[in-house]
Amino acid sequence: MKRWRWRLFGGVLAMAVAITVVVLAVGQTAPSASASRPPSLVIVGDSLSTGFGTSPDAAWPHLLAEQTRGRLNVVNASENGAGYLTGGDNNGTFGSNAVAAVTPDTQTVVFFGSENDMGGTASDLTGAAVSALRSAHTTAPDARLIVVGPTAFTNEPEPDRLAVRDALKAAAAQTHSRFVDPLAENWLASPQYVGPDGDHPTVAGQQQLAKEMMRVLGL
Repeated sequence: MKRWRWRLFGGVLAMAVAITVVVLAVGQTAPSASASRPPSLVIVGDSLSTGFGTSPDAAWPHLLAEQTRGRLNVVNASENGAGYLTGGDNNGTFGSNAVAAVTPDTQTVVFFGSENDMGGTASDLTGAAVSALRSAHTTAPDARLIVVGPTAFTNEPEPDRLAVRDALKAAAAQTHSRFVDPLAENWLASPQYVGPDGDHPTVAGQQQLAKEMMRVLGL
């Protein structure tokens, strides 16, 4: 009778060990499945990032997604006419569009532009940019934040454009974000990059932006 009880106890113990091993194995495989997901990049911008004047497929965010071949999950939250202070075609600003697109899993947020904020006061623009950046950081505290200033089709940009650049540079410094200056680097200062309307890039201009942003992002 005792021998039978010991055999029964041994069988139950072996089954419990087997179940424990299975549970541990499942727990060990879950992180690798999560790690296999491509990093998320959220782009918040204006019509330079939507492809206005060419097409969405020609826009630099789309080109960047194609060139990385699935290594990035690119979310383009750009809106024609938008800025930090200025509402776009759908009344969105950089701040509200970032709120709608950034998630806790987002790894990089790029704020691109904008010349749409030309004419606003420096203090108001810096304040709006700081608010947008801090909001993105609150939602995705581990994400890197990149502020790209306005672009120009000349190496002698007007004072209002330079004022936007300086206000955004100040906002980036206040939030410990990275600032990138296309004006100083003359990203689009070439006739081949100017579209027919004189305000938006050609296909070649969008390709140039994609190349520069690949460099900025370390891709």
